[in-house]
Amino acid sequence: MANEFILEMNHITKLYGSNAVLKDVSLKIRPGEIHALLGENGAGKSTLMNVLFGMPVIHTTGGFEGEVLFDGEKVEISSPMSAMEKGIGMVHQEFMLIPGFSVTDNIKLNREITRPWLVSKVLGKDLEFLDTKTMARDARKALDDVGMSIEEYTLVSGLPVGHMQFIEIAREIDKSGMKLLVFDEPTAVLTESEAQQLLDVMKSIAAKGIAIIFITHRLDEVMNAADTITILRDGQLVSSFDKSSITPEDIAALMIGRSDEDGMVRVEKRTEPVGDTVAMSISDLWVNMPGEVDKGINLTVREGEILGIGGLAGQGKLGIPNGVMGLYEAAGDVEFYGQKLPLGDAGAVLRSGLAMVSEDRRGVGLLLDQSIENNIAFTAMQVNGDFMKGFLHQKDTGAIRRYAEEMIKELDIRCTSPAQPVGTLSGGNQQKVCVARALAMKPRFLFVSEPTRGIDIGAKQLVLETLVRLNRETGMTIVMVSSELQELRSVCDRIAIVAEGKVVDILKTDASDTAFGLAMSGVKSKEGVGE
Repeated sequence: MANEFILEMNHITKLYGSNAVLKDVSLKIRPGEIHALLGENGAGKSTLMNVLFGMPVIHTTGGFEGEVLFDGEKVEISSPMSAMEKGIGMVHQEFMLIPGFSVTDNIKLNREITRPWLVSKVLGKDLEFLDTKTMARDARKALDDVGMSIEEYTLVSGLPVGHMQFIEIAREIDKSGMKLLVFDEPTAVLTESEAQQLLDVMKSIAAKGIAIIFITHRLDEVMNAADTITILRDGQLVSSFDKSSITPEDIAALMIGRSDEDGMVRVEKRTEPVGDTVAMSISDLWVNMPGEVDKGINLTVREGEILGIGGLAGQGKLGIPNGVMGLYEAAGDVEFYGQKLPLGDAGAVLRSGLAMVSEDRRGVGLLLDQSIENNIAFTAMQVNGDFMKGFLHQKDTGAIRRYAEEMIKELDIRCTSPAQPVGTLSGGNQQKVCVARALAMKPRFLFVSEPTRGIDIGAKQLVLETLVRLNRETGMTIVMVSSELQELRSVCDRIAIVAEGKVVDILKTDASDTAFGLAMSGVKSKEGVGE
């Protein structure tokens, strides 16, 4: 009797240090079914797949608790090669192709077909010739199976991204003995017609008895293609169910839903409404930031508000501040109090009264080998000429020290002195130095990207409280970009959700979990408040 499940992952728990990223998660996949695995960023999807594929990041950090059964037998998957040998394959979100190789070479990589000749028969198999005709024939069949008419001898370099995605799929289905395929956000780079073609290919693969785990944020694709759905949230299993028993709205609510106790910070609600004065108007903003491309952002920020920008990873939310501030190539119109900002000129933008706390504090935000005080004063010195004295315009070390000491006290930066190198501080204290450096610019308008990424809960509380206090006491307009939706709901006045490079919806913080979940999936709800 055949096994009911091709894959069973039972009671999987994974710790990184003391942090549990998976907590007693179970997943069961039937042969020939398309099983959607859903959840927000950080829900645990990638870690669960890393366990399945025996990725080094799992085994070099203490392994995991629980068991994996494949085709009815308990297995120990020690590496991706071990997973492949058992019949488990993956179509990656990031392409794993070699540009200088042909389509055939990429499809048959590490599974080349050879033919013997006189010398190889004497000196060994390593001297056999590649059987290019047989390899090309296999590649042609795999390409036909995914609906690709491209020539099998074409070089991968320069091909459209949609073609590359289908070549990835062709490579996996060409492997013999394939029993389970994981598709990780396979339609993220595809056009609408290509995405539909891919879903049709998935269905045809499943019809041959090969199981598919389908990771996606697009709920319309889930309802189109999936048979079964599993939702993870905060490293825990929420539920598994047949698609026929649930609506997209229910899925969205289950992906996002949290209790009130899960909030990161509590702040008093604004007693007076924000006025109608427009601080910034963004029209048709395109930003070419790797992994965070924007494709026509339209957004209005009111003076004195805290506007949140949320969305899933790679959907474009980080591109907005980076594009406006001139850190990446951008096009479109951005007006600051009615004056057009020169996109691409970071110095001019800073002199206009804007500042930014970058999400990349170690790469962009800080000079790690310099002191705390020099880091805090650096940008204000360079852009505004602050902390300088005398007709020779010398560095005013006394003023820098006094301001640094003031910021250390105000932001509770844990350090030995203002002279301590920033690289020796904890992540949370480094983030506070980034905030202090932005405040040294005396901005009217502050972008803050991922302000609590990688810092402990106590530091998160203080950073968020500081932002709220600055907004309430000084009237500073703040745009906060974060992957932590609950943080945005705790401190913001409105939240814009970005998906696929565009603003999908703008919601009040008390909008339903369903509305936020739908927006992150690219669907506008009836709860949107507009600009």
